[in-house]
Amino acid sequence: MKIKLKYIIFLIMLASLGSIFYGLSLEEEHPNAPKYIGGGTVGLFLVAMPLFLWKESKVKNMKDYMLTKGNIKKMQEKERENTENQ
Repeated sequence: MKIKLKYIIFLIMLASLGSIFYGLSLEEEHPNAPKYIGGGTVGLFLVAMPLFLWKESKVKNMKDYMLTKGNIKKMQEKERENTENQ
């Protein structure tokens, strides 16, 4: 049984948000409230977000996003076409 990465990322996101809201719902005097909030934030921004970005960028070609001479010429041609159509 293969679990897809998007479901793992979704579960990490839910657990992180749940931890943040649980920490916020505790009384301010509770000693573990900041730990729940901090743990949820770490899970969200240092675990779930990099996994999501890695998953989404696997299928992208990085050369399409680099400023090379060929890509600059393509952008200039598109700009000329857009101004001619107006």
